[in-house]
Amino acid sequence: MSAAEQPPDLDWRDDLIPVSRRFDDPYFSLAGGLEETRHVFLAGNGLPGRFRDGFHIAELGFGTGLNLLATLIAHQGPGWVSYTSFEAFPMSAADMARAFAAFPDLAEIAEPMLVQWAAGARELQFPNLTARIIVGDARQTLPRWGGHADAWFLDGFSPAKNPELWSPELMAEVARHTVPGGTFATYTAAGHVRRALAEAGFTVARAPGFGRKRHMSVGRLSEAQTDEMCVKG
Repeated sequence: MSAAEQPPDLDWRDDLIPVSRRFDDPYFSLAGGLEETRHVFLAGNGLPGRFRDGFHIAELGFGTGLNLLATLIAHQGPGWVSYTSFEAFPMSAADMARAFAAFPDLAEIAEPMLVQWAAGARELQFPNLTARIIVGDARQTLPRWGGHADAWFLDGFSPAKNPELWSPELMAEVARHTVPGGTFATYTAAGHVRRALAEAGFTVARAPGFGRKRHMSVGRLSEAQTDEMCVKG
C-alpha cells in the first residue's frame, strides 16, 4: 500500500468479519458474505449468463475483494472480462487474508489476488480477467474515468452511514458510465437511492433481498436515456 493511500480503520466481529469504524458497518453480510455476493451482485445482474468477451463490470466499494473473487469463480468460460472498482480506503493484504478466513473454500483462488495486492499492484491479472482498482474518492475518480460498464456492483456501506457514495450526483455518474442496456444491482432498497437511479435513467425494480433483507434493487439503463446523454455530451 502506497503512502498516499488511506487504509480503513477496522474492528473485527467474531475475529473474522471486518467492520468499518468510520462507517460503523460490516464489510459483508453476517449471514453469509459469499452467498450474498452471488445473490445480489451476480444474480442481480444476470451473471454469469451475460458474460462474453469484452464484458466490463464496475463497482463502487472494493472492500475485501470478495465480489471480485466471486466473479472469478463464476467466470469459468472463454472470453476476457474487465473489472474496475472504486475504493477510497483500500484494505491491506493482511486484513483481506484475515477476512477470507471466513471462507476457507476461497483460499486457492484468493492467493493470486493477495500476492499481487501485497506487492502494491492495483491492476490485477488473472487467467480470464483483469481487475483495476482505482483508489480515491469516487466523487472525484468516477467522473474522470473513461470506461463504460455492462454491469455495476453498487456495494458501498449503508446509505444511512455512507451517504456520499449514494448521492444523486454519483448515481448520475454511474449512469453516464454505463453502456446502453447496462445493468446495476445493489443490496439496498432505500427509497432515495432508487429515486436517484431512476432519475439518472435506470428502470429500477425491487427484487427479493438476501437473508433477512426483504428487498434489494436492480435496474437497467434505458437506451433512449443513453442516447440523450450522448447527444448532450
